[in-house]
Amino acid sequence: MVVALAFVGLVTGWFFREPIYGRAETGVSYGAHVACSCRYLAGRGLSDCKKDFEPGMKLVFLSDDADDKSVTAYVPLIASQTAHYREGYGCVLEPWSD
Repeated sequence: MVVALAFVGLVTGWFFREPIYGRAETGVSYGAHVACSCRYLAGRGLSDCKKDFEPGMKLVFLSDDADDKSVTAYVPLIASQTAHYREGYGCVLEPWSD
């Protein structure tokens, strides 16, 4: 029974892989930009920046690189995106690759 449920879960995940990946990519991009702005423009702590996320973004995790002035947001095993603080430009996302 457990094997059958795992198989159904894998097939369902494979069938919906494109919408899942697209939403994850959009969510981490939004999360990286918002958290970078919160951290390096507003000067708040990274844990405080998660308060600015939209509902439904509980799977987006953040990491901070203070030396590079960047914040990376990621959904484990699916997507990640980094935003860098640039003087005069604010927080800028890395380009997406196809």
